[in-house]
Amino acid sequence: MRLDKFLKNARLIKRRTIAKEACEQGRVTINDKIAKPGSEVKVCDLIRITYGQRVMAVEVVQLLEHAQKDMATEMYRMIE
Repeated sequence: MRLDKFLKNARLIKRRTIAKEACEQGRVTINDKIAKPGSEVKVCDLIRITYGQRVMAVEVVQLLEHAQKDMATEMYRMIE
């Protein structure tokens, strides 16, 4: 699954276009490598998102094409 789509489906970032912009600005990494919006996300990947001074780290647990609001949090596990 594309990174920008995963971030939106997991509700880590509100909109896919905002997720795309965050990736293009270098604020998102997969396994400590700067990621592009089209980078492939796999189960067990470690994603870090920088929001200003705050950093959120999550581990991908499952990939769902269409996640409902209550299922979105099951797509990842918080690390930090």
